[in-house]
Amino acid sequence: MTERLRIGTRGSPLALAQTGLAVAALTRRHPGVRWEVVPVRTSGDRSRRATGTLDFTDEIDRRLESGEVDVAVHSTKDWPADPVRNVAIAAYLPRDDPRDALVLRPGLTFRSLPEGARLGSSSLRRRAQLLAARPDLEVIPIRGNVETRLDQIGVRGLDGVVLAAAGLRRLGLARRITELLEPPRWLPAPGQGAIAVAVRTDDPTTARRVRAVDHRPTRRAVEPERAVVRALGGDCDLPLGALGRVRSGRLTLDAALWSPDGRIRVSAHTSGPADRGGRLGNRLGARLARHQDVSTRSGGSAGARR
Repeated sequence: MTERLRIGTRGSPLALAQTGLAVAALTRRHPGVRWEVVPVRTSGDRSRRATGTLDFTDEIDRRLESGEVDVAVHSTKDWPADPVRNVAIAAYLPRDDPRDALVLRPGLTFRSLPEGARLGSSSLRRRAQLLAARPDLEVIPIRGNVETRLDQIGVRGLDGVVLAAAGLRRLGLARRITELLEPPRWLPAPGQGAIAVAVRTDDPTTARRVRAVDHRPTRRAVEPERAVVRALGGDCDLPLGALGRVRSGRLTLDAALWSPDGRIRVSAHTSGPADRGGRLGNRLGARLARHQDVSTRSGGSAGARR
């Protein structure tokens, strides 16, 4: 008899596409298991007022904790640094492009955007970075799934939107990308581009199965980014960017915290052995935490700290 394990996920097209990647990886390793996808309509999906990442992850993880599902799949950037009790990430799938992408009206580039151009984004981090580069821009809050956000260019007369490159690629929409925003000047959300597969900590059999698909290079890059978030109190909704990169066993980690208007940027950089990534992330986060008040105030005449 075939064993059945249930995978909880949001029901958006992107979430289902990401879960499909997880199912494919798990099936290759465990062909005798039937992995059943269970879409969960979260509070974030039900309300246009959703503002926090917990609106999209907490409900799924609580179903995991209660045993209604056996596994949960999340965008790592949406998963809180301090998750639901008894739930842990057992595997990261190979990370896709972590960068942000600009999708602009035909003929436009970021440099050629007219003064006062209107760009859509619901992210405090993206808003701050856009305003840091172009204080004249008007950043319009937009919500909904990827396709809905893209539609806002025509529906609301926007000049463009900013989205995660990985999400566009996973939905077969890479052709819509006008420009990629390059690190370290432009930093993505911690964990952006990575897919996390979570399990209950009291279910060692499922955890062992899921760990079989863990992509170690992604874990070694992403876990230090998440350590930065934890050092700042675990708030995934700060105007915070972080990116870890591992080459030849060595981690480089960049992070920055902005004021909401983009006029102040506090940056930090470190590097060291990748097997000490957690410590490096904690230390980098602690350095940023000394300036955490930046995330709640306007720049005034203070200028930027580099």
